Amino acid sequence: MNHHGSCLCGGVRYALRGELGKITLCHCAQCRKAQGGAAVAAAPVKAAEFEITAGAELLRAFESSPGKERVFCSRCGSPIYSRRPAEPDFLRLRLGTLDTPVGKTPAAHIWVSDKADWDDICDGVPQYAGFEPGRAVPPSCGD
Repeated sequence: MNHHGSCLCGGVRYALRGELGKITLCHCAQCRKAQGGAAVAAAPVKAAEFEITAGAELLRAFESSPGKERVFCSRCGSPIYSRRPAEPDFLRLRLGTLDTPVGKTPAAHIWVSDKADWDDICDGVPQYAGFEPGRAVPPSCGD
């Protein structure tokens, strides 16, 4: 499936010529601060299938924890994806920037042990205190 997306100001545009991986909703403090909301909706995508089609010069990266970068539009601040240089084949796309329908539902709420006290999760999606079972990632928190 092909997807297209953009930042809030429209300066950064991208195309995904592949599938979205399993969607997670991360409630850790880092993701809440990076998104300005209760959680981040993200999905892994193959880096080789992801292309910035406009505004690459606007992208900036912030190393939010050792070995993890969050990439965003420097003009409007929209988070586009995160990446781990140690895992160059994958990105974690921020689904709020998609302009096309996602076509699937979240598989898990993660890091609910760190969720905001005002955040009530009432959707029936499985919840995990940390990462969902089976994810092989560094021990740092966040998506």
